[in-house]
Parts: sequence; C-alpha cells; structure tokens
Amino acid sequence: MQIQTPVPRLDIRNIMRRIEGRAVVDDVSLQIQAGQVTCLLGPSGCGKSTTLRMIAGVEMQDSGEIYVDGKLICDTVFRVPPERREIGLMFQDFALFPHLSVADNVGFGLKGGKDEKRARVEELLNRVSLKRFIDGYPHQLSGGEQQRVALARAIAPRPRIMLMDEPFSGLDNRLRDGIRDETLSLLKEEDTAVLLVTHEPEEAMRMADEIALMRGGRIVQQGAPYNVYTHPVDKAAVAFFSDVNVLGAEVRGALAETAFGQFLAPGVPDGTEVEIVFRPQHLRIDFDRAGKGPLPTPSDGVPARAVVERARFLGSESLIEFRMEFDGSILKATVPNVFLPEKGRVMWLTVRRNRCFVFPAGAAAAAGQQPG
Repeated sequence: MQIQTPVPRLDIRNIMRRIEGRAVVDDVSLQIQAGQVTCLLGPSGCGKSTTLRMIAGVEMQDSGEIYVDGKLICDTVFRVPPERREIGLMFQDFALFPHLSVADNVGFGLKGGKDEKRARVEELLNRVSLKRFIDGYPHQLSGGEQQRVALARAIAPRPRIMLMDEPFSGLDNRLRDGIRDETLSLLKEEDTAVLLVTHEPEEAMRMADEIALMRGGRIVQQGAPYNVYTHPVDKAAVAFFSDVNVLGAEVRGALAETAFGQFLAPGVPDGTEVEIVFRPQHLRIDFDRAGKGPLPTPSDGVPARAVVERARFLGSESLIEFRMEFDGSILKATVPNVFLPEKGRVMWLTVRRNRCFVFPAGAAAAAGQQPG
C-alpha cells in the first residue's frame, strides 16, 4: 500500500528576487506542512525578510511560484491579493492601534456578526491570559502583554500560515522564553504552518521543527535542528551556531597531520589544504603529569600540550583559552561549572574525533566529512 505524502500547507518553488541587479533571494524552495514550524535562519541582509514579504504578497518575485494547500497563489503573471491569502503576519513592531481597545485590536479584520466576533476575541484573550484587559488600551500593557495581544490578533482570523519576522527580539530575556513557548503552543493548536525568520541560532533550535539556513540569498542547508547542528554543510554553518576552533593541515595519503595526530580525509587529493573544525565544548582538558599527558586513544586522538592564556566564568560554564605549543595558535575550550586554571599553566588537550569536521580550506564545501 502506497502512503501518500500530504500536500504542503506552504510550497515555495524556486523564487528569486533581484534588486538593482543583485539576487537578494536566489532560487529559494521550501515546503512547510500544517502544524509545522520552520525557521529561516541567517545573518542580517541574507534575504530572509524579503522571502517573507514575497510570501505575504507585499513584494513580487521575479521568478518562481508560491502555493498554499496545493493551489497557486502567485507566480510572475497570476497573483492572489495579500488580503485573500489567509496568511497572518507578526513582526518585531507589534503595530497595535493605540486608539482601539484590546478587544478591538484583536477583532480587527474579523468577519461575522458582533456576537461571533466578540466570542472569538474572548476565547483568544483567555488563551493568552489577558481577558482581564479586554476593555483596556495598548498603552496600559507591558511589552510582553502587547506581544500576546498582537499574537491573538494575528491568529484571530484562523490563518492557514503564520509569517513571523523576529517577533520576540524586542522582549527581554526573562519574558522571551515563556512567550515563545506560549506562542508555539497556540499556533500548533490551530494547526497553523509557521515560517519564523530569525538571526538567533538558539531561538531557531528552541522553536523549529525544521531549520532552513540561509546565506547570500540562498538556502545552504535544511533539516531538523539536530541534523543541521551535527552535520553542518561547511565551516560557516558550524560557526553560525557556536564558536569554533580551526586546525589547518595538508592532506597526504587521505590523512591530515595535526598536533592532535592524523585525521581522515577520504577522497581529498594530496596537497589539498584543509581545515579541521570543532566546537569548544568538544575540546577535552587534562592535567600535566611531570611533562606527560594522557595516552592516545582512537576516540580522542593524540594529546597536545598547551598553555593557559585566559580563563573566565560565564555563569553556567567556564571558557578557557589556550596557546598551543605546537604552533602558537589559540584554541578555546568550554567546560560546565567553574574551572579557572591560572594563566601560564601547562595542560594537555585532546579533541573528540567524532565531533570534528574536515573542509577544504577557504571554501564552502558541499558537505562536511566527519573523520572516523
């Protein structure tokens, strides 16, 4: 029996947008199912917000097609007006009407009779714990409360798709996590497909069912948060999620020689310069024992001597910077809790082989290789 794949709620096919001859959005394709949260993640200026505007219908693509529930809503000839696309919008600027009450803000744009609209407004304000403010005004609310009113207003018409452009960046850290979780819960209950734009990796990892990593107008990697984090497509993808350490080496006989021993580089031609990339939390620290360190192991490789340059406590972890005796380079390590060795102390470092990535030096590789 053949299992049919459900039709995507949102289906973007090869959309492109050029501004002054430059491809701001370059051949972007994306599918989002009902009830799914996808984060469009990338640095400022990479084309994330432009992509959202094209989906919303406030900006036209130069090529490509956009479908909702299998029906074409926009190509370069045909175009459904923005107000008929059943797409909700949430932005960093809550854009509440200051002269309207909370109830009138939430009910703005709702169709139906007065009693029906009032019932929907009361339902949503109750779900975001703001029913007591139903007859109040935006200026009487805190930033977090205004954000929840904006959420209720966006969801009120029951949009099939919700587009969110960094809607939580204006909130302080204490409010942000709670309101993000509350927002996602409500959107999933409504079975809404969500496309969230953010430049914060932690937000994407926390919220998304799927991450689309964008750079220079293109989606360079797409998948579940765990897969995007643990199988990065290139060095820049690793670095976008965390600090990185980089070791340079030259390949000889499919092996790259470093201070930590040899790394496998299968399929890489001899003489190719490569970079071994790994995160600070995967650098293991050991004590110096009369000039000797730990024994080499298949999982951690060969230990290398290093001298402590600086150590800082960051709250939940400690960051230690080491100068390598091998070549004078600086490597960073993070460890849980408090660990603050004094400057100048000699220690030994090893790196988990299965947490390292080998990429051609100075180039965005098509895929990272994890040494065995």
